[in-house]
Amino acid sequence: MTTEVDQASQDNKDVRRLDRVIIRFAGDSGDGMQLTGDRFTSETASLGNDLSTLPNFPAEIRAPAGTLPGVSSFQVHFADHDILTPGDAPNVLVAMNPAALKANLPDVPRGAEIIVNTDEFNSRALAKVGYAGNPLEDGSLDGFSVHLVPLTTLTVEALKGFDLTRKEAGRSKNMFALGLLSWMYHRPTEGTEKFLRSKFAKRPEIAEANITAFRAGWNFGETTEDFAVSYEVAPASSAFPAGTYRNISGNLALAYGLVAAAERADLPLFLGSYPITPASDVLHELSKHKNFGVRTFQAEDEIAGIGAALGASFGGALGVTTTSGPGVALKSETIGLAVSLELPLLIIDIQRGGPSTGLPTKTEQADLLQAMYGRNGEAPVPIVAPATPAECFTAALDAARIALTYRTPVFLLSDGYLANGSEPWRVPDVEELPDLRVQFATGPNHQLADGTEVFWPYKRDETTLARPWAVPGTPGLEHRIGGIEKQDGTGNISYDPANHEHMVRIRQAKVDGVSVPDLVVDDPGGQAKVLVLGWGSTYGPITAAVRRIRRAGGHIAQTHLRSLNPFPANLGEVLRAYDRVVVPEMNLGQLATLLRAKYLVDIRSLTQVTGLPFKAEQLASAFKEALDDAH
Repeated sequence: MTTEVDQASQDNKDVRRLDRVIIRFAGDSGDGMQLTGDRFTSETASLGNDLSTLPNFPAEIRAPAGTLPGVSSFQVHFADHDILTPGDAPNVLVAMNPAALKANLPDVPRGAEIIVNTDEFNSRALAKVGYAGNPLEDGSLDGFSVHLVPLTTLTVEALKGFDLTRKEAGRSKNMFALGLLSWMYHRPTEGTEKFLRSKFAKRPEIAEANITAFRAGWNFGETTEDFAVSYEVAPASSAFPAGTYRNISGNLALAYGLVAAAERADLPLFLGSYPITPASDVLHELSKHKNFGVRTFQAEDEIAGIGAALGASFGGALGVTTTSGPGVALKSETIGLAVSLELPLLIIDIQRGGPSTGLPTKTEQADLLQAMYGRNGEAPVPIVAPATPAECFTAALDAARIALTYRTPVFLLSDGYLANGSEPWRVPDVEELPDLRVQFATGPNHQLADGTEVFWPYKRDETTLARPWAVPGTPGLEHRIGGIEKQDGTGNISYDPANHEHMVRIRQAKVDGVSVPDLVVDDPGGQAKVLVLGWGSTYGPITAAVRRIRRAGGHIAQTHLRSLNPFPANLGEVLRAYDRVVVPEMNLGQLATLLRAKYLVDIRSLTQVTGLPFKAEQLASAFKEALDDAH
């Protein structure tokens, strides 16, 4: 974090200009840290900063209050230039209780600011998380710039004019903290006040109490002697092409992408889903868009959800199902059925830590091999993986393009980091979106030897190998469906060995022939001997680390996969062009295993399964080692 002291001042307080800041709000899961972070982020986006966020939820639905497992945090990194990650370490930590301080202090660098809610640092709360003494008094925080603020007391005092108990008033302490941080970093306030009035429209007294606490936090920052400096981070005007922008999370971008895909395909959108973290937000969002012909079905289980979605596809809709890793396991038989039926279907997998129930709220990339091979028999399925929260929008469109063009189920692999994280997104013009319209079968498509015109449900397009899409109820297009092997062309049930071999190979050829763009390598000057190859949400940390290496004078190349099945046609050529290939993944090396097997290239696998994304400095150190080895 670099600073420049501005000569301007407000009420005799210095205003310092920063190029970037990383703030982490942390507290109990009932303290409203996600709402606080989200509001700070929204106001930051409206100001024009580039930003990236990392919400971090407790894995338990309601862990005991004041415990380490119950700590919820929200980190936001914002800057006056292009940034790629939520940041490695916070410059400012807001700790609402001892658990929040203890859980997050290891990430906070010396010299950083820590704002502590002193009201919660009583002997019981300290003992609950294993503090023998009070860290606010024993000197253990001497290396930090600590601000001791009785947030609860100040909030209760600010709300004494409201008919609220002390406990009820204390719940607004997160808004007091938000007001204080908004003052410190010159964030707008109008949007938050409007949001609170809308959120609590049916309880206006609660809305006004929260707004009063928010304003009290702002005024506290402006008047207290403990905060002698406020900070400005200029808009990142040069980081964005011209256009209309909004802050967007990965799940929201994904939902919008699905709606856009259905509109561009001129098809109704049907979502068959069962709620599961961290995919449920897609269901919640799509349920709001009935005006676009979207139908959402919250099924009784994962199997029913995908069964309904596949039925919708059979009926001529764009069928979608959303889930996470455990749900994919339950859906696998129906995915195989969709492969056999050769119908378009989108399977959205928002990956999380596993195996089994694993870490429901934590991120991981460990479903790649499941998506690739997790079905009985030879059942190939195209796989698409977005790299950023905003790219979830275009990835949804691309997945729909593949499903509709090639008549195949398609996996879209997002993850918890992308799903809950957010960044600025340029709202596209409708004309920029691809035309996804398809032609349904309308009549006979084959002539028998005797001249009779008939409909063959498995007669294929010569280019895409896709079979015709016949809407049930269309006269003359009656045909069998089901999971038993079909005869190519006629669609009749067939147990013939030669036909089965033909069908297996043609389904594989169809997926292998999916049109995906060649891989583009970022290798300034063409001098690099080391290539870093990533997929999915590792893009941000990888790119940030590569920038650090280059700023230090190192030559390193970078590329990123969106299509994981099929791979881009030039991937093998790209891999063999470098002495070292490093593949960072949030798993135990699944993509690296696939690349070694297919291209016989020595891949250096860099793995992490902590439930958290890579840090840029961590990757930069590993890339530096690879560079040293290559020389």
